Amino acid sequence: MAGEIPDLVAQERTGTGKGAARQARRAGMVPGIVFGGEKEPLPINIPFNALLKRLKAGRFKATLFNLKVEGHEDVRVVCRDVQRDVVKDLPVHVDFMRLRRTTRVALYIPVEFINHAACPGLRKGGVLNAVRPEVELMVTAGDIPDHITVDLTGLNIGDTVTISDITLPEGAKPTIDRDFVIANLSAPSGLRSAGADEDEGDGEGEEA
Repeated sequence: MAGEIPDLVAQERTGTGKGAARQARRAGMVPGIVFGGEKEPLPINIPFNALLKRLKAGRFKATLFNLKVEGHEDVRVVCRDVQRDVVKDLPVHVDFMRLRRTTRVALYIPVEFINHAACPGLRKGGVLNAVRPEVELMVTAGDIPDHITVDLTGLNIGDTVTISDITLPEGAKPTIDRDFVIANLSAPSGLRSAGADEDEGDGEGEEA
């Protein structure tokens, strides 16, 4: 489960519009907005380097932050969108949504696979295909899981792991109602090719 909520320090942005946003970027900041929580939207600036470091660390949109803005009470937020420069792929604007601890929110939670050594299918040379490396779950803002776990123990080639096979954290629920696939174990490429050759050979024999 999620541990201590990390701080995210920002400054209140004076002025709105494209001019203020450009000025913020020239000053090494990324403009953003904080909305929701029955309060007025709050324009903010976040230091570019600090934001980029967070983005490179991964799971940015799946992380609950404690937003600290001077002159305002700390508030829990989650990122809803990061706009990037189409050429440089660097952040140019970020949107955050205020949350209460009891707020339910849809987030993409990473999938972690464990016990590879106890998986017969992998020992036989099988290939683990992560169909969904992340799963969108409805979770409570005060209890966001770091990841969900897939135990590979006992799985053989041809086996499939679906969402119903996973023990989800308390209070978490998939946003998709059907029992969708998370991962599967396929045969090694050499074995698949050999099987295809045998099938072709059998077919030729029947025609003869």
